Amino acid sequence: QVQLVESGGGLVQAGGSLRLSCTASGSIFGFNLMGWSRHTPGNQRELVASVTSDGGTKYASSVKGRFTISRNNAKNTVFLQMNSLKPEDTAVFYCSYVTSSGRTYWGQGTQVTVSS
Repeated sequence: QVQLVESGGGLVQAGGSLRLSCTASGSIFGFNLMGWSRHTPGNQRELVASVTSDGGTKYASSVKGRFTISRNNAKNTVFLQMNSLKPEDTAVFYCSYVTSSGRTYWGQGTQVTVSS
């Protein structure tokens, strides 16, 4: 079992920055991927960033160059640094954790709202 606790969301103006964090606990040995997804108010879902156990990263084209995913292995935490935020980035962001067996765990979500 894996538990994920997210924080860092909030309300910012366009062009601003936020840093999301996600801390994992429980049976967290043996994983394939951790990532961040977002659900927009229009019910669209997108995997915006991910990092594998080997340290490789991928980004959605909509956020590449603006968002950076990173990890602190000692604290079992993954971060999403979001710069140059746009109103269309407004969404609930969810942290995900995929085990080596393929099971996916999700955090509770944190709201990000970007005003014009």
